[in-house]
Amino acid sequence: MSHSVSRRRFMGTAAATGALALAAPSIARAAGGPIKVGTYGGFFEESFKEFIYPEFTAATGIEVQSIAVPTGETWLVQIKNAARAKTAPADVSLMAGTPRNEGAGQKIFKSLDESKIPNLKNVPDTFEDRYDDGALFGVGAVSWYITLCTNSDEIPEAPDSWAAFWDEQYKDKIGLLGLASNSYLLEVTAVTHFGGTDILDTKDGIQQVFDKLSEVVPNVRLWYKDEGAFQQALQDGEIPMGQYYHDVAGLAASEGFPVVSTFPKEGGILDSGYWIVPEHAKPVDEIHEFINFMSTPETQASLSRNVGTAPVIDPALTDLTKDELAAVSSPKAPIIPRYDIYQDHADWISDTWNKMIAG
Repeated sequence: MSHSVSRRRFMGTAAATGALALAAPSIARAAGGPIKVGTYGGFFEESFKEFIYPEFTAATGIEVQSIAVPTGETWLVQIKNAARAKTAPADVSLMAGTPRNEGAGQKIFKSLDESKIPNLKNVPDTFEDRYDDGALFGVGAVSWYITLCTNSDEIPEAPDSWAAFWDEQYKDKIGLLGLASNSYLLEVTAVTHFGGTDILDTKDGIQQVFDKLSEVVPNVRLWYKDEGAFQQALQDGEIPMGQYYHDVAGLAASEGFPVVSTFPKEGGILDSGYWIVPEHAKPVDEIHEFINFMSTPETQASLSRNVGTAPVIDPALTDLTKDELAAVSSPKAPIIPRYDIYQDHADWISDTWNKMIAG
């Protein structure tokens, strides 16, 4: 997910007023640090620097040196290259599913000491990444939703199902994310037409899903890599429907644009970034302190208010209001990406996808 200024620019202003002084316990020991923390660049990182890191430093005495990291494979390659030199480009970093799976396969992330992360109890098992031996190496940090978004001037009644993408009345009217591994349209197709994502367990199954997904192609006007370009086209009604980020669609609506974000009955797509620690990161106690702090209800609520992400813990643990929660998430069961398939069949999926969208 790219975090361009257009994607995140509102978070600081809209939410600054709601920033909490986080009630984290002060740490008795002398603080070490600073620690280098990697988050996605642009407004996303700016929001962390403004709202999250100062609270962590106030609570623990540990300074944070912020670094911007890319969302995809590029960052994994940098971590791998550093590992060869027995160094780490960051002490702790956000990483999304596909590169995280690949890195785990190569064991380039440090196993974490759960006794030093008491707040892990707030984090559901689904947001804990473990090696085969059970050792913890990834902890859920933030989540975000991709939903079905429409221009209400052009489509007064928003469809309530992803099945709308297959509807002939929307020929040449739809905008979709441009990669198999960031659009998760294989998962959407599997849930909408095949009863769930189990069909993606085999290559034959994935091929069946591709065959069904290819029926959408005539309806697609834009396979987008530039979020800003699609957002503009959606707001103007030039491309009246597509998949987009729920938080940004909400922003557009709050600014008076005729944009509606709908969580389809099959669920919105829930994507997430996890904290991982490169194997040669040195300030081990401080890293655990940071992950522990990020897993508190107070920090998760602050992230929702100030960064626009959905909590990775049970929202009932936080003090987020119904409206604040609706601005970032949905109670419907989400579609969870099958990150494993983009690792196991990376080249084949990419080639099949490119052929499909070329028509």
